Amino acid sequence: MNVKQLDAVNAYSQASQNFQNLATSGDDGDVVKTGSAFADLVSDQIGQVREATATAEITSAQSLTGQADLVDVVTSVSNAELVVDTVVAVRDRVISAYNDILKMPI
Repeated sequence: MNVKQLDAVNAYSQASQNFQNLATSGDDGDVVKTGSAFADLVSDQIGQVREATATAEITSAQSLTGQADLVDVVTSVSNAELVVDTVVAVRDRVISAYNDILKMPI
């Protein structure tokens, strides 16, 4: 298993855990549905994209001044690319599902 697959598994695990924490936030462990759980999940994922791209930019800038190794730059850029690709894939699936719903006969 290479680094990208491990990152994808870790990202999925974290997103799943965040979603479960949002869904089971009741006092006695009952499932509580909040109206903004999906919005919070999307917001968290967008924040992770922003953080990953910022880290890649900072590492790239540090490499220009000799403070970061080339391996660090490649790793941070690869991680940012993976996060962006994941978000784009999820976006495409959501749009596809929305289009499928629109095509349903009423």
